[in-house]
Order: sequence, then structure tokens, then C-alpha cells
Amino acid sequence: MKDLSIKKLYYSISEVSKLTSVEQYILRYWETEFEQLRPQKNRAGNRIYTNKDIDIILKIKTLLRDKKYTIEGAKQILNSLTEQQELLEKEEFNQNSDISVESNSISKNTLKGQSANFELNSKLNEELKKDLKEIKNLLLEIYYKL
Repeated sequence: MKDLSIKKLYYSISEVSKLTSVEQYILRYWETEFEQLRPQKNRAGNRIYTNKDIDIILKIKTLLRDKKYTIEGAKQILNSLTEQQELLEKEEFNQNSDISVESNSISKNTLKGQSANFELNSKLNEELKKDLKEIKNLLLEIYYKL
């Protein structure tokens, strides 16, 4: 028998049934009632459940069996939980986008600063070259006068 304590990407309906203590026929029924529970199917047409699907099943089980909600009540709660999760994900995405925008503006400002430094250094180098040329010419004059 497989060790079900190891996290996998996909689980069969029999594995999920053992993990959640929910009969397979009930899992199939819940798929028809709860839009959040839609496991994919493999090439053979067998259901393959993800960890997210298992979490949903456990939420449904808790709502129906432990908290004694009706299916309609459980649907409403799952819908509101799903909406809240979507809002949190959008908020997190927006925060990450804001950080990315700030990072881009900082990068642009850094590039502008580097460009300004480069221009300043170029001007200073030009002036230094001119000064060194003048010093060289003065030294040559002094040398020839001696």
C-alpha cells in the first residue's frame, strides 16, 4: 500500500477517499453540487485530485458534517470564502506590482544618476587632459630655457 503521508501532485479518488474519510460516491456527488470542486481527469478518464481539491473537500466535509450546514448553506459559505481568497490574491498581486513599479522607478533613477555621473566624469577627464597638456607644455618650455 502507498504511503499517503507523502505529498504528491495528484491523487486518485480512492486515495482522496482514504485521506478525507469521505466515500467515493459522495465525492462524485459533491462535484455536481460544488463548483469549486472540479478535479481534472487523466487520459484514461480517471479523476485526479490536487492538494487544493483535497482542501476544498475537507472544508465541505467540515461544513456539512461538523457544522451541520445544508448543501445550500455550505455553497454560500464556500462562495464567500472563494471571493475572499480571490480578493486577497488580487491585493497581494497589486502589492507585488507596486513593489515592481517602485523597483523599476528606482532602477530608472539609478540609471539616470549613473548617466549623470558618467557625463560629469567625462567632463572632468577632459579638463584633466587639458590641464596635463598645459603642464607638459610649461615643463617643456622650462626645460628648453635651461
